[in-house]
Amino acid sequence: MAAWQKTLLLACSMWLALAAQASAAGLDGEALVKALKAGGYTIYFRHTQTDWSKEDHISKAGDWKSCDPNKIRQLSDKGRNTAKAIGRAIRTLKLPIRRVLSSEYCRAIETVRLMQIGTVEPTTDIMNLRAADYVGGRDAAVRRLRQLIAAPVAPGGNVVIGAHGNLIKDASGVYPGEGGAAIFQSDVKAEHGFRHIASLEPGDWAKMAERFGTAD
Repeated sequence: MAAWQKTLLLACSMWLALAAQASAAGLDGEALVKALKAGGYTIYFRHTQTDWSKEDHISKAGDWKSCDPNKIRQLSDKGRNTAKAIGRAIRTLKLPIRRVLSSEYCRAIETVRLMQIGTVEPTTDIMNLRAADYVGGRDAAVRRLRQLIAAPVAPGGNVVIGAHGNLIKDASGVYPGEGGAAIFQSDVKAEHGFRHIASLEPGDWAKMAERFGTAD
């Protein structure tokens, strides 16, 4: 094979790979619903809306667990309603949820608990980067999340993570707003071992449920 043919073949192979990756990352609407019903994905939620008039006051390990709004920022009433609405939509869509993980922050736990999609497992493997020094530092916190997202999820179920915007931004480059979700799939060939499949705003779940859901 001539050198120019090898170069052309390599270029075509790279283009096809990039096209396939772009196609996967562009899943939305019915295609996204079908993919999530088949399972095999990690759905990362940033906690829903919070009361930004409050601040986090952390002086020692474990302070982040407090549900006292005078110590740690908590969900607002709007945030609680948003979490419930997302959960209703997920149940209406009958998306199979195999596991629900969360950071130990009350606002993250409450977000996924109010969704009512499974038993919530809090863990310091998922940590707000503002408190990362208590769990080995930012790099360690980002590495642990990447490992979680890169772990293959067997077909037939999905993993949900409830956590923070700064963590997923550093781990993946994706930065959802409060209540936003980023969906990932394990891929050993991709950087960090996973691919970003789709991003959803809080209201997108209800829209999908209205179009593609099945009433109980």
